[in-house]
Amino acid sequence: QVPLVESGGGLAQAGGSLRLSCAASGRTISTYALGWFRQAPGKEREFVAAVSWRGATYYGDSVKGRFTISRDNAKNTVYLQMNSLKPEDTAAYYCAARSLSVSYVRNEYDYWGQGTQVTVSS
Repeated sequence: QVPLVESGGGLAQAGGSLRLSCAASGRTISTYALGWFRQAPGKEREFVAAVSWRGATYYGDSVKGRFTISRDNAKNTVYLQMNSLKPEDTAAYYCAARSLSVSYVRNEYDYWGQGTQVTVSS
């Protein structure tokens, strides 16, 4: 098991920024691919960003150029820096981990956090 705990969500105005963190406990995640997904009410959970164990990054089209994923293996933590926020970014954000290569598919991740809510007002 890889317990994941997200933090950093909250309320932001359109055009503002938030940084999400996801910390793993009890097991190193340095060899895991890590991803962020989000789910808005009534919608399916969608891919936001991912980072490979080597540090290569991948983004969903809707967040490219605005969001940045990074990892700090020494702190066993993955981050999502969200800039130029839009009301349509409002969702519950989840971090996830898998022991193989990066995937855009939520069902291919093995471990999930409990989620943190991000609300962007216009």
